[in-house]
Amino acid sequence: MTDTQKYEFGLVGLAVMGQNLARNVAHKGFSIAVYNRTSQKTDEFLKKFGHEGTIGGAHTPEELVSKLAKPRKIMFLVKAGKPVDDMIEAFLPYLEPGDILIDGGNSHFTDTRRRAAYLKDKGFRFLGVGVSGGEEGALKGPSLMPGGNEEAYKEVAPIFTAVAAQVADGPCCSYVGNDGAGHYVKMVHNGIEYGDMQLISEAYFMMKEMLHMSDEEMGEVFTEWNKGILDSYLIEITSKILKVTDRETGIPLVEEILDKAGQKGTGKWTSQDALDLGVPIPTIAEAVFARGMSAYKGERVEAAKELKGPETTFTGDKKAFIDAIHSALYASKICSYAQGFALIKAAAKEYDWNINFGDMALLWRGGCIIRAVFLEDIKKAFQRNPELPNLLLDPFFRQAIEEHQAKWREAIIEAKRCGIPTPAFSASLDYYDSYRRGVLPANLIQAQRDFFGAHTYERVDKEGIFHTEWEQA
Repeated sequence: MTDTQKYEFGLVGLAVMGQNLARNVAHKGFSIAVYNRTSQKTDEFLKKFGHEGTIGGAHTPEELVSKLAKPRKIMFLVKAGKPVDDMIEAFLPYLEPGDILIDGGNSHFTDTRRRAAYLKDKGFRFLGVGVSGGEEGALKGPSLMPGGNEEAYKEVAPIFTAVAAQVADGPCCSYVGNDGAGHYVKMVHNGIEYGDMQLISEAYFMMKEMLHMSDEEMGEVFTEWNKGILDSYLIEITSKILKVTDRETGIPLVEEILDKAGQKGTGKWTSQDALDLGVPIPTIAEAVFARGMSAYKGERVEAAKELKGPETTFTGDKKAFIDAIHSALYASKICSYAQGFALIKAAAKEYDWNINFGDMALLWRGGCIIRAVFLEDIKKAFQRNPELPNLLLDPFFRQAIEEHQAKWREAIIEAKRCGIPTPAFSASLDYYDSYRRGVLPANLIQAQRDFFGAHTYERVDKEGIFHTEWEQA
């Protein structure tokens, strides 16, 4: 590149995700200039990967801006929160109205909305882009969920659609909605991911503790499951994990890993906003709580010495029970996705986002952590009815639940009989059983509220708001 030529795209932040995404952009034939707060990291990146395309480096925000074609397109891949704000402020003095700033980190959607309004007032255009797929996805094709200024998106779309994961229907990238819509959808994606991972871990635990299967045996089960309706990235990697032997001890590596699961906060954010919007997402919430319970490792070890459960062991047909677990996993997965999509639907109404749910399902068909064949069915559901209030009401999913629910119930009942915790399986079934009932016991709750707090109630037989002096009735 000559001194008079300008780079098409700028990227800030050269941790592994940033490095891989920058290389992906270069591999697709776009010129890219990179910057990292630590200059040494920029130099090391250029030395190692500079030959992979038209890649340039900068040691200051001003230098990076000077190297970019107008309107500048700069993507930040830095830690969420204050670091994003700080980096934006570092670049603003050198930018011009109309330039495009892109946050590709796991920012909370409220921060994205705030930044979008702030930058709009200054004449800049802002995109909040959810990026899923981990390190490998960033290099080979992630799922991209862009939200914010739509005109700005159209200008970066050629780059984004080229670097995104590609499926039969096209790239896993399309405009989601204004201001924080992209990061919201990514947040819920991560919430669904929490649910998926917990459900899979419960299936593993039931096979391990109730059927006393070896990790190799369980790995083969997951391999078979990945050939059918459960075909997904998480099932695939689970089958691989269970077949890896620790080189030091000679036993399955997963059994050497401490049962404490970390979390970065997106599952919690999903649950919190669901509470704020009054949308039930019990599978996702229980998955978050399950990670919280896992953190109480010391207490659990001590409690295990004192607290007793049933002595019952599983005595039924092993093959049939594995099939029941499969049904439980599939049906619970449907409920988890139904909850996630219902939450996004409510958020779209609350925050004024015009989200195409069929397109959104396509975003998750490839590249991302929750990619699954299953998502094609979700896409078709919203094509059949764009206003579908809940996936459970779609004919395909309604029939799927009907076919699998007997075994779903059987698996959970047997787990409870044996004292095996299944918080996500159980929450999923309770969600289904609650959603399918026209009457729930909330009438008694409302009567209690009116009794002690005069909170009033509505009646089933006539219109209006009522209060009873219960002690005098």
